[in-house]
Amino acid sequence: MRAHSSAPTRGLALAAGLILALAACSSGGGGSGGKGTSAGLASCSAQGKADTCNSGATKAGGTFTYVIEKNIQQWNVLDTNGNTFENGETVGVVLPSVFVPQPDFSVRLNTDLVTSAAQTGTSPQTIVYKINPKASWNDGTPITADDFVYYWRTNDGKDCPPPPADDSTQTKGCLPESTAGYDRVKSITGSDNGKTVTMVMSKPYADWKSLFGAGYPLYPAHVAEKLSGAKAGDAAHMTAAQMTQGWQYFQKNPPSKYATAGPYKMTEWVDNDHATYEPDPKWWGRKATLQRLIYKVISDATQEPIALRNNEVQGIYPQPEVDLVNQVKAIPDVTYTIGNGLTWEHFDLNLHNPVIGKYLALRQAMFTAVNVKDIMAKTVAQFDPGVKQLYSHNFVPGEAGYQDVVSASGQGSGDLTKAKKYLTDAKFTGVGTALKTPDGKAVGPFNCRYTTGNQIRQSECQILQSDLAGLGIKVTIKPIGAADLGTVLAGHQYDIIVFAWVTSPFPISGSQQLWTTGSGGNYGGYSNKKVDSLISTAIGETDQTKATTLLNQADQIMVKDAYVLPLYQKPTFLAVQTRFVNMRNNSTIVGPPYNVGEWGLKK
Repeated sequence: MRAHSSAPTRGLALAAGLILALAACSSGGGGSGGKGTSAGLASCSAQGKADTCNSGATKAGGTFTYVIEKNIQQWNVLDTNGNTFENGETVGVVLPSVFVPQPDFSVRLNTDLVTSAAQTGTSPQTIVYKINPKASWNDGTPITADDFVYYWRTNDGKDCPPPPADDSTQTKGCLPESTAGYDRVKSITGSDNGKTVTMVMSKPYADWKSLFGAGYPLYPAHVAEKLSGAKAGDAAHMTAAQMTQGWQYFQKNPPSKYATAGPYKMTEWVDNDHATYEPDPKWWGRKATLQRLIYKVISDATQEPIALRNNEVQGIYPQPEVDLVNQVKAIPDVTYTIGNGLTWEHFDLNLHNPVIGKYLALRQAMFTAVNVKDIMAKTVAQFDPGVKQLYSHNFVPGEAGYQDVVSASGQGSGDLTKAKKYLTDAKFTGVGTALKTPDGKAVGPFNCRYTTGNQIRQSECQILQSDLAGLGIKVTIKPIGAADLGTVLAGHQYDIIVFAWVTSPFPISGSQQLWTTGSGGNYGGYSNKKVDSLISTAIGETDQTKATTLLNQADQIMVKDAYVLPLYQKPTFLAVQTRFVNMRNNSTIVGPPYNVGEWGLKK
């Protein structure tokens, strides 16, 4: 999972930002679409389904500048601290994935990288990838099984184990945002000069298509081998120290510094300003038609429609407030689309906090006191009247397997009477005035953290502050720097935090990253052995119906443990000048640049 505008299962990302909009060309989420022109609005959905909206032939030339809302602090998107939405968008232009999530939430085989990927056996589960014979890094080195082996060994949590707890600078070991699936691989071997990759699993893995891509691309193994002194083409025998060197190199260096494989190559990165891409003449696939692609960092969302109106940028994927939305509507010759995607907003509690972590009744009372419908009415419903409260930690409405596992608990209801009863029954004192634990210690003050500049999230913290005051809990509101969400989460520098996950189409494997003991996206320190067992069983269950049942059983336990409070499924918003085509909303972990090689000027 990845957090948007910050981000983290293999297919989740932090969504620090709010993505709102007015129209949708997505058949997955429904809605409507439009063009801001002097003549009025026209339907985007009439152009076709989610995967074909805004399609068109392109002509050579032109520069397209696309906005990313956060600076890139480190470049290894596989790393817990680099697992941000913006990072994924940026490196995804030049690094390849086996499967690519599509706007309709399906995944499509990337035939530029592999001509086939199929399960060929079940006992043991065996997957065979056939790498495109033409596939190579742009320094001429072929893409081979060695790249898959390097990926696996740096992400399995064993061959390059995480840094020890006392290594605050994380100079020893790899820290993958998720080991899901990779920890079940028994072996990966190459044949046919490395162009056939055979992966044998030690235990079945339901979401095997999430491996080696789906928003988490391959990095060049030969680059890591060379800089660490490892034998070329021998990732299978790299030491942990050698793999750590490669891991850190990809953290510190933008893709302009090493061999890549995509329709573009990165030619420049100016910190906190922009990345420049130009068509890569070494690319063997469909040639990009844009003369230049630029990713422009604009961390203040209110400036995005201004930049779009002034033609400083040609496409934005913003986190708007009402004024921003109205500004976009008024810009001539701009197409805007909305989709209800795989992004969901939530409050998280930090169980590393000794008081929050110790008292279950306190957590249940806090979540019960929070009025989610009030939060929505005062924030997102002002833009999207159809927004609905979310009642699951693993699925969003529209996904198979979604069911309400939350509302029966009363969490998110704003029921102050019920919330107070949790506390009085648990022998807390000062309920409603100045709350104290059963042994007489003050509860709080707690901080509520959100990414700076996000008015919606600031309002969400303010409403929570008011709701918890009714229990006698003081809450201070403390914003987070625009690019620091990952650092704050990984460092447990919060009591309560609000952000969003941007997920991939693989919710089952995604659950391992977020909820199992010690997993990379489980920042708040949640641990329940029964939940671990249910998720582990679900991940190995190839029957999707049985897997989702197991996941919902785990979710019911998680609700009782009151660790994360789901708020709502977030809409996504994309606005693009009408003279460009093939840019379309993709509400999954990869975002609109999923097909960046096809972007271009309308022919």
